[in-house]
Amino acid sequence: METIKPKSALTNSNNKSRLARTFEKVINLRTATKIASSNRVGICVLASQRKLPHHGSTPDRKTSSHAPNNSMVKQKAVLEALLAKVFASVTSIKAAYAELQLAQHPYNSDAIQASDQAVVEELRALSEVKRKFLKKDLDLSPQVTLMLAEIQEQQSLMRTYGITIKKLESDVEEKGSDIALLRKQLEECTTFNKSLEKKLNASGPLSMFDDFQFTKLNPSHFVQVLHFCLRSARSFVKMMVKEMESAKWDLDAAAKTIEPGAVFARESHKCFAFESFVCRTMLEGFDSPDFGVAKDSDSKRLDPEQHFNTFKTLKSVHPKSFLAQNPSSSLARFTRTKYLNLVHAKMECSFFGNLNQRKLVTSSGFPNTAFFTAFAEMSRRFWLLHCLGFSMHEQVSIFQVKKDCSFSEIYMENVTEESLLSGEINDGNVDVRVSFTVVPGFKIGTTVIQSQVYLSPVITPPVSR
Repeated sequence: METIKPKSALTNSNNKSRLARTFEKVINLRTATKIASSNRVGICVLASQRKLPHHGSTPDRKTSSHAPNNSMVKQKAVLEALLAKVFASVTSIKAAYAELQLAQHPYNSDAIQASDQAVVEELRALSEVKRKFLKKDLDLSPQVTLMLAEIQEQQSLMRTYGITIKKLESDVEEKGSDIALLRKQLEECTTFNKSLEKKLNASGPLSMFDDFQFTKLNPSHFVQVLHFCLRSARSFVKMMVKEMESAKWDLDAAAKTIEPGAVFARESHKCFAFESFVCRTMLEGFDSPDFGVAKDSDSKRLDPEQHFNTFKTLKSVHPKSFLAQNPSSSLARFTRTKYLNLVHAKMECSFFGNLNQRKLVTSSGFPNTAFFTAFAEMSRRFWLLHCLGFSMHEQVSIFQVKKDCSFSEIYMENVTEESLLSGEINDGNVDVRVSFTVVPGFKIGTTVIQSQVYLSPVITPPVSR
């Protein structure tokens, strides 16, 4: 039987050499991976140049071939550090230039000088880097240079962001100043418009009658005073609607009570129903020479010139002062009668929580409230319209358009074009009808002053053939 012989020394030596080479490959692989990873984060870690000793063997050729690779890695790390330094310098120049621009407005000589110096220093640094690069005299530590460049770039970005914030804050302040100035101008314009409106409402449109001769009266003067009346009526309607809203009224139900079956194209058009109620109440009895308020003792008929003189007397008076001084005048009786007819007791109670104004009016007094003051001004204007109407050389009459009448441009004027849907009006099966009259019309002899009506489209079914 043969005995098993131990392995020879040569075999042991070969096994050890093979194990060492395998271990060296693993070490080199991990070193290359570490270098590549370090290059991605901006820090270069060079591989060790030491070689593992081999027992009884010569240096491996594959191991010596890594020396050029390590040199290339180091050169690449130096170039990356150089580029990082250049970009950091450019970012610093941008930040310094931004500071230079910011210092121009408002002008700051110290900041301008400091920013200019910073730009010059960075340009000098870049010039020095260029000189060394061309002479191949770069002496950079890649790890340190990359970190310093990163710090410099972040600091420059922070400076740039700070400058941007300051500029935005400056813009906000400037816009705030512009807004304040525009708001002030708006307030001034509003105040001016109110004063102008007050002057126009007080005497502006009627100032032409100061030295006017009775014989020159014509229908155009009546139209002018009518518009003067309607401005006051619409102003009073707005005040009344605000009081309704404050008292939590159902405006839709109130509008339908005045004009049943009316369909409004917009929510805001409900005010036309209230305007219709006010104008209808205030103009009731217009055909009568005394406007329906004269007592039996003074029901004598005045001639046109006397009506015109009354018009000229009352056109510039302050209504509250005149009523207080003349509580038994025709205008005072007209104002009291119309107030009691227009402002219902339930309405007044819901507006003001009591009937004090109504009681005062009933007892021949006149309340000192904004609501009654607006009503008194409106009442004075309608009385002036009546006086001027009966001053005309031709007979004046008033007419109201019935509901569902066809629209006629001769006798009617649409109070708002929005009440009609243009797409439906163009359809041949749509007919335009009067929903209700907002302001009655007038006839002065053969002259017609159009009534203002609210129109609604009525769709008729097509005729079958």
